[in-house]
Amino acid sequence: MEAKDRIIVALDVDSLDKAKSLVKSLAPHVGCFKVGLELLTAVGAPKVVEFVHSLGGQVFYDGKFNDIPNTVGGAARAVAGLNVKMFNVHASAGIEAMMAAVSNKGQSLVLAVTVLTSLEENNAHLIFGGPSKAKVLQLTRDAKIAGCDGIICSPQELELLGKQKELGSLLKVTPGVRPEWAAAGDQKRIMTPAEAIKAGADYLVIGRPITKPPAEIGTPADAAKKIAEEIAAILQEKR
Repeated sequence: MEAKDRIIVALDVDSLDKAKSLVKSLAPHVGCFKVGLELLTAVGAPKVVEFVHSLGGQVFYDGKFNDIPNTVGGAARAVAGLNVKMFNVHASAGIEAMMAAVSNKGQSLVLAVTVLTSLEENNAHLIFGGPSKAKVLQLTRDAKIAGCDGIICSPQELELLGKQKELGSLLKVTPGVRPEWAAAGDQKRIMTPAEAIKAGADYLVIGRPITKPPAEIGTPADAAKKIAEEIAAILQEKR
């Protein structure tokens, strides 16, 4: 896998018109496009996925399924039928729900969402009743039992997960990645691309640093290429 293939661009827009120029310019320079609830709701899932495919991009369907097993299984079957590269389900929906997603994934990868990267530690305690890292570890183990292909976690949990040999086969997909030249935004538990790859990330989800880069960086394609170079340098060091 090339360095650029590890980049997943978040298409956080509400129309295909706004997405078109980004997908066309970035498809040669990144591995995948994450389409989330805003665009999927505004336009409709089949239309969005077909649109990205038509412009040469692959799709990470960020639907974050979180329901009873039967419903999650049906949703997984439907999205797998769209030939997306990957889709996700909340690990907190439970092992049976994740198993239902895995059973209906077709050729797609199933990723389990652990603890959202927008949550500060105090909020994680309020929601989960304990430290975020402990919850991420528990949910990752549940995802492994369920047969998921990977998990989504903050870069801050990568080192902890890397120490668990039984979890080594799971792909690690990390939002909350910001180059040094980009603003942190609403992500709380962040790392640079180089730090995240060094810590064990397989894929990096990056939005605004690529789609709306600082003027001194240049175009979205320039930003993607700059990040790919950063990733490539770390991969070379790890060899």
